[in-house]
Formats: sequence, structure tokens, C-alpha cells
Amino acid sequence: MTGGSHRVTPPRRRDARRNWDLLVGAAREVFAEQGLEAPLDVIARRAGVGNATLYRNFPTRAALVDAVFHDLLTGTMAAGERARTAPDAWAALHEYLRAVFVTLAADRGTNDLMTTRLEGVEALRAVHAHNRETMDVLLGRGRDQGTVRADVTTEDVLFALAALGRAIPALTTATAPDAWRRPLALFLDGLRAAPAAPPLPGAALTADQLGGALQELGRKP
Repeated sequence: MTGGSHRVTPPRRRDARRNWDLLVGAAREVFAEQGLEAPLDVIARRAGVGNATLYRNFPTRAALVDAVFHDLLTGTMAAGERARTAPDAWAALHEYLRAVFVTLAADRGTNDLMTTRLEGVEALRAVHAHNRETMDVLLGRGRDQGTVRADVTTEDVLFALAALGRAIPALTTATAPDAWRRPLALFLDGLRAAPAAPPLPGAALTADQLGGALQELGRKP
């Protein structure tokens, strides 16, 4: 089950809608526990239906992922909207990234979704685009206000956040649910404008290079 970008809509018949709801609920649980590459037969088993019913409702893995997460990522987008209009760009950046990391720490499925690139998931495309726009706004305003270093780019930040975010489930499992606060604070400190800070080495990522790196992050070892 790969590929495909058409969003599947819930069926209207009561019995078919019941199977749909059972599958989405089971997928949400299994993805949270095992990530987005969890075996689909495990999801069907937990829902109490056969594999054929799962495939009939969700012909691609992307369609199932989209159905599970379509309404769960709206909180991140709302946090981005609030951050864009806050007067203090640095405080807004901190609050926005805190909201993002709360989401990343919530479960492995959401973490997989937000830190990698998965083709064909409509909800993910919208969230990634909105996140990029939010970071563009906050970094630009931070530079104008003198609180964000001048040589950092949106691609720099998005890649670093994805790489750090991928480690959050392991960190919180081994330590405490809010253990992500310390590495996030260290990361934010690296974005601060400082007169004595040396320039960043090397060239900044392009948008295409960032996309390729996110795809690689999502590959199984």
C-alpha cells in the first residue's frame, strides 16, 4: 500500500461506516505505538475486521494515514496562526516550537508524520506548507527585531527540527515525558543573534535538498 494522493471519504452506509470508524480507531492506536510503518494486518486484526475490508476502505497506506491524522494536526496550524500575529517574534518562535514538540512527543505516528515526508497524505502537505510559512514569518521578523541570527535559513531550521524531533520518542521513553524541553532550549539558543557568534559553516540547504533529506529520515534502516 503506497502512493496515491486521493483522499478517501467515509462511507454513508451504517455498517460500512462502523468498519471505517473501527479501522481508523485501531490505526490511530497502532500508529501511536509502532509508527506509520506498522503492519496493516495488525491494524485490521485490532479493528476486528479482515484485510479485505481494510483494503476496500483504504486502498493505500497514505489514505489510511490521512484519515487518521486529518483532524489531529489542526492544533499545530492554529498555533502557527497565533505565532504569526504575536508582537515579539522570539517569544512567538519559542511558544510555537513548544507546541510542535508537544505534538511530536505525543505518539510515534504523529512524530513520523511531521518529521519525514510521506507522499500522498493531503493533511501532511497542508501542515508542512503551513509550518514552512510560519517559520518564514517568524525568522524574518526575528531578524528584523535583532533576536534571530542573520545567516540562519528556514531550511536550516526545518531540517534541524526534523532531526531533533525524530529522537524525541526515544528520549521521552527512556527519561520523562517532557525531556524534550532541554534539547529544544539548546536548539533555540543556537538561533539567537549574538555579536560574537561565528558564521555558520557550509552552504544552506535548498528546498529540494531539504525534501530529499526528510525522505531519507523516513526510510527504514
